[in-house]
Amino acid sequence: MLTVTNYKTRISKEGKEYLTLEIQGGLEMIHSQVTGRFYATVRKSSVTTTFGEDVAKMLIGTQIPGKIVRVECDPYEYTIQNTGEVVTLTHSWTYQPEGATAPVPEPSF
Repeated sequence: MLTVTNYKTRISKEGKEYLTLEIQGGLEMIHSQVTGRFYATVRKSSVTTTFGEDVAKMLIGTQIPGKIVRVECDPYEYTIQNTGEVVTLTHSWTYQPEGATAPVPEPSF
């Protein structure tokens, strides 16, 4: 199960505003390939919406079936918030509905 944790207003390439819901999975323990130690993390993603801010606010805390999965993509730069380090990533995290065998692709805005 995933939980809606927040929403954000974004701007499309055409300059139009739209909302996304931020979704988050449960606690996961990951084994570090660098240090060999375990660390705790949660997977996060966002999904676009067709409704307004009033509905988005109401949905915070709602649980939805599915999972967040890793999807390969074109390389992009990402800044790690805690350290300020800029890294190049070749994957993103996206929503996969329960029972689906592959993630549903997000439309590009």
